[in-house]
Amino acid sequence: MHHSLPSTVEVREVGPRDGLQNEDPIPVDDRVRLVDALSGTGLSRIEAASFVRPEAIPAMAGAEEVMARIDRRPGVVYSALVPNARGAERALAADADELQVVVSASETHNRKNVRRSVDESITGVGEVVGLVGHEGDRPVEAIVSTAFGCPYEGDLDPAGVAAVTLRLIEQGVDRCSFGDTTGMATPRRVDELLDALEDVGLVATDVGLHLHNTRGTGLANVLAALERGVTRFDASIGGLGGCPYAPGATGNIVTEDLVHMLADMGVDTGVDLDALVAAAHLAQDLVGRELPGQVMRAGPRWNTVSA
Repeated sequence: MHHSLPSTVEVREVGPRDGLQNEDPIPVDDRVRLVDALSGTGLSRIEAASFVRPEAIPAMAGAEEVMARIDRRPGVVYSALVPNARGAERALAADADELQVVVSASETHNRKNVRRSVDESITGVGEVVGLVGHEGDRPVEAIVSTAFGCPYEGDLDPAGVAAVTLRLIEQGVDRCSFGDTTGMATPRRVDELLDALEDVGLVATDVGLHLHNTRGTGLANVLAALERGVTRFDASIGGLGGCPYAPGATGNIVTEDLVHMLADMGVDTGVDLDALVAAAHLAQDLVGRELPGQVMRAGPRWNTVSA
């Protein structure tokens, strides 16, 4: 059907962090229930918490308690987002398996988001990497946000995004992902960014993508990236945080919809789709609103009904 696709793909579940931070706060008990349900699906990576100031993002309060109480499954990496070295200290003390830091490729967005210049944020990443190296050997991943466009600046030069990425690698991060922060990516933009990254020596297998479905192109963008050899994708259970009508909604691609598509294309994720759909229904119950996931409502394409 398509020219060679990867045989396996790693799906990282970001619902408990990126999804829930855009929802009304739910109790720690429920956040732990959700992570534990996701741990039983075969997912190998779960973004479980964010060590930001609770007053900044109330939905992420109690990160230490979440990390302490989840039932950690062997073989599952439980990661945490950290905004700075202080957040990294908290995450390490809570025994996060991997740390994520975020830097915007857009100067305007970075200042609006974290009140720092891109240069200052990159320096901060170096501080996190240094702390992690001193306190314990945990991988640090940099997520380059607004990689496909900025709501303030519009389209960004992919070469500029690649340049920011190289500076992050120089700071010692272990790997990089690229965020479609406000859903501006299309397959064309995915190709252009991957071309620019290849020009500076980053091949597709080095790249992770955090794509959104804000404008309906999420899975099309995944397919474009797959055809280039990308094998790491973030997604959010049920589409948590992805209501297009809610203020601040991100439009995350839906984990079970992504896994369903990959399964039918013969791409192995190691994930049990039925268990994932059950987790999506749990997520929907916990936030108390209908989530945008499609497969959780329609069922997999191979389900049949009696004639």
